[in-house]
Amino acid sequence: MNVRLLNYTPDPDRSVAIAARLCYSKHSIDELKKELTDEKIEKLILSILRSGHHSVLEHATFTYGIEGVSRVTTHQLVRHRLASFSQQSQRYTKFDRQSDFILPDTIKKNVSLKDKFLKLSSAALELYHEMVENGVPLEDARYILPSAVNTRIIVTMNARELLHFFRLRTCLRAQWEIREMAIEMLKLAKSVAPIIFKKAGPACISGPCPEGDFYCGKLKEVRAFYREL
Repeated sequence: MNVRLLNYTPDPDRSVAIAARLCYSKHSIDELKKELTDEKIEKLILSILRSGHHSVLEHATFTYGIEGVSRVTTHQLVRHRLASFSQQSQRYTKFDRQSDFILPDTIKKNVSLKDKFLKLSSAALELYHEMVENGVPLEDARYILPSAVNTRIIVTMNARELLHFFRLRTCLRAQWEIREMAIEMLKLAKSVAPIIFKKAGPACISGPCPEGDFYCGKLKEVRAFYREL
């Protein structure tokens, strides 16, 4: 898995703070830019996050390039509809390597199941190539490809949607692959917007667990992990 931050709003913490301050100020934008010290920016953003007035967070956007994930994960990712996606097309891109399949660790550690998984995926790939060589269009041959097939995607979200995304997908209840991807995305977001994403992560790090009977029982470990992230 390779997750990169391709682009983002310059100085996102400051951009959000200016937008928030503007709503309640008679000063010009230039005056606001000058008066907002780092200390004031942090105080203002943390107040916004506590109050739930999150619309100003939409002024900061983040674009990620994600490679080495399965279609299983991207099918989950694109359910987050307040985002923009551009994904590698199976209509125009030919798949030709065994490494084009993602192998979960739970299968990898079982030698017998791993062999069967690789054999079946190889057979699917062989039939895929046979169909293509016999004139079947890529858009039709792809029907034989399993959900484990490797893909690439570019995704853009604003900070408000990212906080929601992290709240759901960094939870231990989330599927392992999208959780790993979300954690990498969070690390990158925090590196450029440390105040906005200071307390980002699963719901349980800032309040009670919302999972009810599905509670993981690892609250202390989870909170410690995200404090140090």
